[in-house]
Amino acid sequence: MSEKFVVGFDGSEAAKGALAFAIDRAKALGGSVVIAHVLEWSPYSFLTPTELEERHKRRKEELDRAETALMKPVVAGLADSGVTIETAIKYGNIAEQLGEIAKEAGASQIVIGRNGHSGLGSRVFGSVAGSLAQIAPVATTIVP
Repeated sequence: MSEKFVVGFDGSEAAKGALAFAIDRAKALGGSVVIAHVLEWSPYSFLTPTELEERHKRRKEELDRAETALMKPVVAGLADSGVTIETAIKYGNIAEQLGEIAKEAGASQIVIGRNGHSGLGSRVFGSVAGSLAQIAPVATTIVP
């Protein structure tokens, strides 16, 4: 059975390192990679219908922008990698959505880059790595 890796990708240097790691592992194991980008979106429940309509319009624009500016270039750059690449773009809590993407894709591992927030920042705002350690449905690798 070949391995499938879900990579949390935001275009940062840490994410690029995680993607390179996952590509190398997929090559070695005859696997594939799902490049996943999650747009955080807070669930405001007190908006007017007009505000909700505008919010949904902005959401679609952000999804389109993520596909065009982030995902297409990275996938094009991996065309000669010899690894099957898929993409996923979702809204929501990053750790929760990466877990859902891994489940939906039948992945065996989630790979993320360490973003370098200070210990205090991670404690105050939380960290994707810490959350994934708690809730991921599959093994998670954090690439420094």
